[in-house]
Amino acid sequence: MAPTHHAIDYIEINAADLATARDFYARAFGWTFNDYGPTYSGIRTPDGQGEVGGLNGTGQPGPGGPLVLLYSDDLDASLAAVEVAGGRILQAPYEFPGGRRFHFADPGGNELGVWSADA
Repeated sequence: MAPTHHAIDYIEINAADLATARDFYARAFGWTFNDYGPTYSGIRTPDGQGEVGGLNGTGQPGPGGPLVLLYSDDLDASLAAVEVAGGRILQAPYEFPGGRRFHFADPGGNELGVWSADA
């Protein structure tokens, strides 16, 4: 599939410890990766036919970068998975006009959000 004009095409998440970041995202969300050496892993699309982003092991994680939002069919299950995988909840689930969402920090300190259309 060709990239869509002005749509998010690829997101890189900085990771001070690439192995820890890979383990976290695999356990919390079931992500799989393409390895490109010791400092970079591409995040595979759900069908495994491409990539949606990558984990950059040479960057410095932390708040203040772009906020990546993930979609969830079951927000409460995603929240539990983040906690079990070692994430830190920054904002508990809250309602907004489109549904509910929460924010978390991965083990490297990157802030992400997860949302669901379930009100």
